[in-house]
Amino acid sequence: MLRIDDISYSIDGRPLFDGASAVIPYGHKVGLVGRNGTGKTTLFRLIRGELTLDQGEISLPRGSKIGGVSQEVPGNEVSLINTVLSADLERASLLREAETATDPGRIGEIQTRLSDIDAWSAEARASSILKGLGFTSDEQLMPCSAFSGGWRMRVALASVLFAQPDLLLLDEPTNYLDLEGALWLESYLVSYPHTVVIVSHDRELLNRSVGAILHLEDRKLTYYSGPYDQFARQRAEKRALMVSAAKKQDARRAHLQAFVDRFKAKASKAKQAQSRVKMLEKMETIRVPEDAARTVFTFPTPEELSPPIISTEAVSTGYGTHIVLRGLNLRIDQDDRIALLGRNGEGKTTLAKLLSDRLPALSGRIVRSSKLRIGFFAQHQVDELRVEETPLQHLLRLRPEEGQSRLRARLAGFGLMAAQAETEVGRLSGGQKARLSLLLATIDAPHLLILDEPTNHLDIESREALVEALTAYSGAVILVSHDMHLLSMVADRLWLVKDGRVAPYDDDLEAYRKLLISGDKPPEKPAEKPKTARPSRDEVLSLRAEVRKCEERVNKINDMRDKLARKLANPELYEDGRAGELETWNKKYAEVMDGLGRAEAMWLAALEKLEQAQAA
Repeated sequence: MLRIDDISYSIDGRPLFDGASAVIPYGHKVGLVGRNGTGKTTLFRLIRGELTLDQGEISLPRGSKIGGVSQEVPGNEVSLINTVLSADLERASLLREAETATDPGRIGEIQTRLSDIDAWSAEARASSILKGLGFTSDEQLMPCSAFSGGWRMRVALASVLFAQPDLLLLDEPTNYLDLEGALWLESYLVSYPHTVVIVSHDRELLNRSVGAILHLEDRKLTYYSGPYDQFARQRAEKRALMVSAAKKQDARRAHLQAFVDRFKAKASKAKQAQSRVKMLEKMETIRVPEDAARTVFTFPTPEELSPPIISTEAVSTGYGTHIVLRGLNLRIDQDDRIALLGRNGEGKTTLAKLLSDRLPALSGRIVRSSKLRIGFFAQHQVDELRVEETPLQHLLRLRPEEGQSRLRARLAGFGLMAAQAETEVGRLSGGQKARLSLLLATIDAPHLLILDEPTNHLDIESREALVEALTAYSGAVILVSHDMHLLSMVADRLWLVKDGRVAPYDDDLEAYRKLLISGDKPPEKPAEKPKTARPSRDEVLSLRAEVRKCEERVNKINDMRDKLARKLANPELYEDGRAGELETWNKKYAEVMDGLGRAEAMWLAALEKLEQAQAA
């Protein structure tokens, strides 16, 4: 087991751990969670022995191997498969020795040990891991130098998974994976034979792949059994109990203090007053964890454009003479929420570039609304920020006519407060850089927002805030993400990019997840029910318009009700001689409430029709 016993550690006088303890049993899969900057990565370095504790001890059984992904694989000429195979140091050493050994006894020992560690199936296991992380059989034979840094990080991950250390430490491994790779890793970790501790802000990964959560907060570690959603409920319940206990304690303290204040000067009550003073002194204060500042994203609201905002007819696109996508007949309206699905290399990013006008159509016709503004966020843009400039300077270059107070308000709307506004970008955290890039992508109030892996480096609270912002946003959204929780909460349409085509995906995300895990083999389907005719696009749009009209009607009647309620709350209306007027206003209020009931019924009926049409 991994034992963390009463550890303390500080950086530049700032304590990250103070008497923290935890025990992780052997073979358990544990998610390490906590807000950015609390010390999760530092804890990994302490476990590996790269840093020296101020106090306490971290211990593992003697001979335990610790593994993790600390940096990418070098860009050398060694093939991917051989790079991964070399990660099993014992196997590599035995194979080298087997080539030169001459003593029959030693040769027998080597062969026995190779058999014990299943060395002969090693190449197949390494190839399977690389395939799961997105490498084809041909790519596995290519040198590492042929791949970019992000792909070499995948090779580094494959290497540590293949080596199977006794304690596997993974720090945000899905940040450099696509959806398919993330789902494969999620499934792989469930069956991993040893202990795993994983730092992640991916709720689906923490719900499906771990059986416990280790929470780092207030320099302490708390171990919760169960996946992330269960941890969140337990923590909320625990906090509610502490709040209740703290309120009762405050009331008790106030009662005791009132007695002391009242009778401390009376000789007859002096002893009782003194005893209560001692009770107050001994009372240990119940401290409720402070609520962290609410994480926010504030997207500006674009004006409404006539649908569609983008349409394509028989469009093909690609690079030079290489066609990546063909025959695209697509339509995007301003209220669309679309998730792009498809394996890496199928063309999701190419489609995003086409729609954002970063890549031309090679044939066919693409029509965009004349007033259309498009916001585009991709992970590489975070890396392209000017590290020597502050966030405020970034905005001043884009909006020199706006005053600094307005620009600071924009930054605050994305969680970048006064201290971060004046900090050089090179010194900001990954999450803060991502927030700045999202602000730059949305500053012009785009009608269409294209997000390519927007959640990398964002903690769970920030991801939830992004979900809320996108839900409230009145423009169209196109999402490419490995975060299944984000996709499930935001997207209401799925497009599958596959074999050079883009088509609606009729199943849901859970079905797509199962399809990927099963190796693209479609699951057996029950006997088909008689199909009803799918409503046309125009019929769906008409239903959406009807829902909007009903909602507007309900809002207007609600406004009328509120005005009448304020009128009826006026005390002067109840004075003598105004009974007739009061009766008139009460009658109008009753009429409005009756109308509100009918309007709400029509709204619910319209919503039900729309849901049925979308599900057909």
